[in-house]
Amino acid sequence: MTRRLRLQQSTARVDASTIREAVAAAKRGSGEGRLQLCAVMSWVAYSCPEATTAVCDTIASAWLGTGPTPEIPVGLPEAPLEDSFWQAFWAVVDGHDEGYDAISITVAVASLAGAVHPSMRDLADLHAHHQWGAADAIKNPVPGHTDFEALSRCPQNSLGQSLYRMIVDNGYDPEVLDRDAIALSELPHALHYLNARILQMHDVWHLVAGYETTSSNEIAISAFQLAQFGHNYSSMFLAAVMTISTFKEPRGFTILMQIINEAWQHGRETPVMMNIEWEKEWNNSLETIRRNHRIPTYQSIFPADLLESIESASFWKKSRLIAQLLLYNLRLRQTTRQPALQ
Repeated sequence: MTRRLRLQQSTARVDASTIREAVAAAKRGSGEGRLQLCAVMSWVAYSCPEATTAVCDTIASAWLGTGPTPEIPVGLPEAPLEDSFWQAFWAVVDGHDEGYDAISITVAVASLAGAVHPSMRDLADLHAHHQWGAADAIKNPVPGHTDFEALSRCPQNSLGQSLYRMIVDNGYDPEVLDRDAIALSELPHALHYLNARILQMHDVWHLVAGYETTSSNEIAISAFQLAQFGHNYSSMFLAAVMTISTFKEPRGFTILMQIINEAWQHGRETPVMMNIEWEKEWNNSLETIRRNHRIPTYQSIFPADLLESIESASFWKKSRLIAQLLLYNLRLRQTTRQPALQ
């Protein structure tokens, strides 16, 4: 049986003990451990969103050694994963061979929303109503577009001015993707609201929560958003990125998991950011906002520009980075004593 078929057949509920064993195996470099973690993340992303918090808490606590250790609920509603979905999923994974940038991988993963079973939309909507970081916010009307000119008039060192400069200086789209082009209005109200607000506030959360716009921090903020809001696209993105790493770049899997799990725990420990009326904060400084809302900034054991540095650094800097990563992987293996998955 091919590894792809093994992943497909493993994409189902497993208990917390199996997840912890998979984490231990992946830390030691086991391909089967990586495969099991990709499968359980694909399960919550494309089939059973109600299990997201329990699964991700279990992975994060096992990987980092701290945090909640829940059992995975049984009997949750699931959407079937059909052959047509897997064809679309593997096409996204294989797209890595031609090279993804931030926009193209976003579009590729977003296309998987059209490949999942139709019942998945109702399951994601149900999850949004139950998610601790979204349940109150989704009662609000869908927000209009951000007043970009108002941002330009905000004082120096304010959130509004920082957001304006971030968008202008980098040539970003103010809402990442065009909400009309991706037909958000066709979704149930809860999903319409959440997706519109997340697109609108994604760069705000970068600034306030301390995520840079590097490759590793873009991955990390997806885990933060998933923890905060149960954002289904974020779980889809993480499952796809983990699978791409497993099949295309397995040596980087442990780094990826460290980044994801640090950000997941950061999201779980940060007060609900979806409930903040951000338009009332435009004139306040980032420091004031963090203090008033008790928002800690993201911290990682890796530098924010890790992936970029590995690709473009000088020989000596690259050698030091590689040595640090080898030491990190060695420590993971030495601190993991459970038997590897067979």
